[in-house]
Amino acid sequence: MVVSLLAALLSALCYGVASVLQAISVRAASRRSMAKVGQAGEGVDTGLLVRMLRQGMFLGSMALDLLGFVAQLVALRRLPLFAVQAIIAANLAVTAIFAAWLMRVRLAAREWLAVAGVIVGVGLLSLSAGAEGAARVGSAFKLGLIVAVVGVGVGGFAVARLPNPARTPALGAIAGLGYGIVAVAARILPGFGALQLIKSPASYTLAAAGIVSFLLYATALEGGSVTTATAAVILAETAPPALIGVIFLGDTTRHGLAAVAAVGFVLAVICALALARFGEAGDTDRAAARHAPQQTEPVSRRAALGAAESN
Repeated sequence: MVVSLLAALLSALCYGVASVLQAISVRAASRRSMAKVGQAGEGVDTGLLVRMLRQGMFLGSMALDLLGFVAQLVALRRLPLFAVQAIIAANLAVTAIFAAWLMRVRLAAREWLAVAGVIVGVGLLSLSAGAEGAARVGSAFKLGLIVAVVGVGVGGFAVARLPNPARTPALGAIAGLGYGIVAVAARILPGFGALQLIKSPASYTLAAAGIVSFLLYATALEGGSVTTATAAVILAETAPPALIGVIFLGDTTRHGLAAVAAVGFVLAVICALALARFGEAGDTDRAAARHAPQQTEPVSRRAALGAAESN
């Protein structure tokens, strides 16, 4: 149990740092002018991922994502889905802190309180989480996951044509549903042997959902703030898998600690979502610059951000 909890925390750390690195890479690889970003009709840039693969920072973020995913798999072997997904929701706190350091923006008191709330929520989940339920499911359940992946892809390409401010959170939410499918598919894997993975439909569902979700998430980051997109992902990838785990997979808490688990889950997720305001740090910087026009933002920082956050 302790190893699984540590694995879930490691996964959150890796995902959080990778989110910021990927946001910087997306803006550097984007070929869309900031004047047009967020307008209707932008759609999904399928060549974005290819251009990002040429960047060392993006490759580093992918290595962190891979390590985080392996750690998530380890955690899912012993912990219920609701605990793993809520702990991984803590990656938004990691994103906020790392972005504050990398982009030189201060966190307000409410952001630090939110970070503390995430830590407390994760602690409560760690104390109350029971063992994972049965991983065996029927063919109908597996088919349902495949259909869900198709729905995520179709829905994502449709909302990608919306204008902001609706586009970024909508894309993030649909990408989050896809990542939730990844978690559920990873949970029902029969094992990690080569033959087991080849024979299991869950392996292909997991791979397809991961690719589609990442492309949608990258598209959300291309036209919006890091934490606005990530907050939508967190909400959508946390609650649905938690319900599926309890209803279909037999996930439970320790005896008598169901209320503690519920409080920990809600606290961790709400406090993580509260950090979504930090995604508007770029707008705060521009407002400050308007009051002090004699100061010019360093070129290196503009290159790191790729451009100012879209309004």
